[in-house]
Amino acid sequence: MMKREPSVNGVRFVAPGPGPWEIERAHFLRPVTRFAVEPFTRGMPRGFAEGSARYGLLLSHFKPAVVNGFMYSQPVIHGASEGASGPPPKLALWLLLRLHPRMRARIRQSRRAFEGKLWREDLDRWDRVDRPRATDKNLAVQAIDPAQLDTDALIAHLRRAQAHMEDMIALHHRYNFAGVLPAGDYLAHVGAWTGASPGEALALLQGSTPLAKGVATEELEALARALRASAAGREALARKGDPQATLDALAALDGDVGPATRAYLDLVRFRTVGYDVSDKTGGELPDVLVRAIRAAVEGDRGAGSRAAREAKEKALRERVPAAHRAQFDELLGEARLTNRLRDERALYSDSWGTGLARRAVLEAGRRLAAAGKVDDPEHAADLALEEMIGLLRDRRTPSAAEIAARARWRETATLADAPPWLNVPPAPPPPLDVFPAPARRAARAVDAITQSVFKDAEASNTDTAVRGLSINEGVYEGTARVVISPDDFGRIQQGDVLVTRATSASFNVVLPLLGAIVTDRGGQLCHAAIVAREYGIPGVVGTREATVTIPDGARVRVDGAAGEVTILGRPAERRAQEASP
Repeated sequence: MMKREPSVNGVRFVAPGPGPWEIERAHFLRPVTRFAVEPFTRGMPRGFAEGSARYGLLLSHFKPAVVNGFMYSQPVIHGASEGASGPPPKLALWLLLRLHPRMRARIRQSRRAFEGKLWREDLDRWDRVDRPRATDKNLAVQAIDPAQLDTDALIAHLRRAQAHMEDMIALHHRYNFAGVLPAGDYLAHVGAWTGASPGEALALLQGSTPLAKGVATEELEALARALRASAAGREALARKGDPQATLDALAALDGDVGPATRAYLDLVRFRTVGYDVSDKTGGELPDVLVRAIRAAVEGDRGAGSRAAREAKEKALRERVPAAHRAQFDELLGEARLTNRLRDERALYSDSWGTGLARRAVLEAGRRLAAAGKVDDPEHAADLALEEMIGLLRDRRTPSAAEIAARARWRETATLADAPPWLNVPPAPPPPLDVFPAPARRAARAVDAITQSVFKDAEASNTDTAVRGLSINEGVYEGTARVVISPDDFGRIQQGDVLVTRATSASFNVVLPLLGAIVTDRGGQLCHAAIVAREYGIPGVVGTREATVTIPDGARVRVDGAAGEVTILGRPAERRAQEASP
């Protein structure tokens, strides 16, 4: 097949190297900032490769590259040549997997990973070592206020913040397989035994991801308990007006409320609500934090669905052949055990590290804007680190106009402005029967994960309804709130239906407010699916077109079981109905 070097709207896309390059759709729906390119492209493959080696996976890592701001990647198979367009012929691969020393060693490690349940060791290490260490490192960077630094000290801090962001991204991806491989293994087996859909099987994981119920769950729950016991705290929380003043008032209270508020804010104020330094942090959204605290005080909305989960578990277990029911119980237990890593590895690592890098970048941006070198402090994110340092040291390039053009491209370009692949399309994976048994089990688990995280629905949409994957049952009617960027978070009201391209763990701060979730992208193991199950609210993911079909403010019905969202009334129609006598 001929190589593809397309031009989209006059912008030429040149592949960064040989082989297939596929655009990244799950996390980066717009171009990334120049400041973040190096942390992303260095940290992600480093952590991913460490994690895949530990589990003996033949997929070593994804090699990332940025083309016109868009993130592309290509799979790197252990032992394969760089830029390989696909697996070798079946017979050659069969022999390679059984005769090549490096391949045989990798497969032996895969057997040890499953037989020894290495994810249990990793979960223990996460709890005892890596999460506390990451917290300490984040707090150490957080303790430095960039606004108090002179130019040389700020430059040193920018270097430290970028390196820290890279390390936190690597830590996140080091735990990829500890967090998801047991769920993939469970899905693959249950599907083979029963024919159950991924949605049916994953419904049984509800309750295993407590952090999905809110950023810094333990701290938020402690604050909610303190507020329920404090009349003064509840009075301060109920006040109308400036939300930052509300947070300040809570933090200043005596008793348990003040310390609990400060502990919660310390852990959420610098976490991003996205993946990039252009995304706002929790502390920049005080209104959202206040409403999230109020929702936490009201109680756990997901508790009522636990009995339903137990009934679903009993029904699904009965469909499993009797000879495999003990293994079903074991696999489900392992999937539930490690499922919390999905959110925790993000919130304690790169979400926090990226937010701290944003704080440093914005301080540089404020100084550059005061000197007339950028038009807006936010534009500093569109500078590579060395460019930013050069401008802080009174160099004059790039110009403010050039930087502003970069920012406009990042803020307005979407996936529609970039080709889905470069050179050649990605090759399909090799057939499973070519793998030795231990590698086959891992390959099935990885395939189940890939299909359940990234695969969108294929049902057709109309002007009045969008269809996707059902991720949690129930029917809910409410106001659609279309969220394209963190700037839209402040418009979310209690009971709204979140309509967005995709969610991340950093969205957790607004999730207590929602009545239902609808996304353009994602599969049964995506973040939106996990949190819908945890909250027991209807959800539909992978609709592809919800954000362009559903108007902001429309009245919608979300049918979780059917995987359908119906527009009941558009904003203009609702205003006319409300105005009529």
